[in-house]
Amino acid sequence: MMNDFELPSTGGKVFRLSESREKYLLLFFYPKDNTPGCTTESQQFRDLHEEFERLGCTVFGISRDSIKSHENFRTKFSLPFDLLSDSDETACNLFGVLKEKLMYGKKVRGIERSTFLIGPDGEIVRECRGVKADGHAQEVLTQLQSLLEAS
Repeated sequence: MMNDFELPSTGGKVFRLSESREKYLLLFFYPKDNTPGCTTESQQFRDLHEEFERLGCTVFGISRDSIKSHENFRTKFSLPFDLLSDSDETACNLFGVLKEKLMYGKKVRGIERSTFLIGPDGEIVRECRGVKADGHAQEVLTQLQSLLEAS
């Protein structure tokens, strides 16, 4: 079972991992609001959101951006799921998604695009690290479908 944590969420809510049981939970960590890859990934999760919901899976995006930034990003791209602000890196550290990356020749510490599918029992059932943004949402949906068919 994962350690519990809570993060501020868009819509003035607070997300608590321990309150997300009984359904599948999908957490996708992404580097930054309003960047090309993160926008593509978020839009594809948006476009498949109804499918995830139909399969009993709740989707959340997580980055280190502020709630204000998240609210703007969510509105701009009509994202139907909430975004969580991990400005103190609680969830990032828990899931081990912070990596040293090279950006314009400089070493920076940032979020490695990663997705975690957590089962109703609170255990991680799938983890994808270092994913390419384009096509990833469909990949995860397919994984969820085969998990459900197998159970």
